[in-house]
Formats: sequence, structure tokens, C-alpha cells
Amino acid sequence: MSRLKELFKVGEIFTYFIRVFQKPKPGAPTNFNIRTMHTINKISIVMFLFCILVMLYRAFLR
Repeated sequence: MSRLKELFKVGEIFTYFIRVFQKPKPGAPTNFNIRTMHTINKISIVMFLFCILVMLYRAFLR
């Protein structure tokens, strides 16, 4: 049963979503490639969450 609990842990995922949208720490490397990578990650996370909402909306309407 504890193994099943470990498989469905989502706390780390939510903390990642929160951490991605925070301002970078002072002293963190800020070159163009890293900023671009983080921007693309933010866009993909927003698109993913939007698609999940659309799928849930469609599922409940049918």
C-alpha cells in the first residue's frame, strides 16, 4: 500500500509549477539560453494546464 502512495505523490509536481513562475534568485546565472529555456517551459506548462481544463470541460459536458 505504501508503494502505491509513492506512485501517486503529486506534491513535488506542484512545487515545481510554483518554482518555475517565481523570479530568479539573485546570483543565479542569467544568460540568453537559460532565460529562453525557462520561458519555453513556462509556455508549455500554461498550454498543458489549459488543455487539461478544456479536456475536463468537454468530459463533463458529454
